[in-house]
Amino acid sequence: MEKLRLTIADVGTEETGDGKRHELIQGELHVSDPTDVRHQAACGNILMELHSWDGERNFGRCISAPGIIYSDDEVVAPDIVWVSKQHVNRLFAFDDGKLHESPGLIVEILSESMADQYRDRHLKLQLYSRRGVLEYWIADWRAVTVEIYRQDQDALRLVQTLKSGDELTSPLLPGFACVIDRFFEL
Repeated sequence: MEKLRLTIADVGTEETGDGKRHELIQGELHVSDPTDVRHQAACGNILMELHSWDGERNFGRCISAPGIIYSDDEVVAPDIVWVSKQHVNRLFAFDDGKLHESPGLIVEILSESMADQYRDRHLKLQLYSRRGVLEYWIADWRAVTVEIYRQDQDALRLVQTLKSGDELTSPLLPGFACVIDRFFEL
């Protein structure tokens, strides 16, 4: 029996008011509970570090929780994206206010549930890999780690797992350097 593939038409793209995140990956609906304070603090801290780095450089734009519509059956809302200046106009050109192509960097902060962690570590990793994301960070505030994935031969591959005290740098973000502990401060 073939599994039913849901589309945007089946589930919609509007906020449901329940505080949960609804995403479609290969036609399968994934619903996440509202995030907790530590998750949101990490998201805010990473955004602040990226904004601080990019402030006067103006290399691009950093956005929290944008919708990305890749196709009718692949719609996600990553925690953070960074789009280089040369791609801003192309990626932000749609009237619906959503992205329809991959940004250069996507950051996901792991949530509590095992289902959410599996989605970020496996399903979204595969999706972002197929869709040409250049760099993908998975931040875990419980373990104080950041996994760094980069494109290599048309796939995102783990190149580094940073731990407390380690400094994150990226060839995608010239001059960016941050000890990852700052991402997880309350």
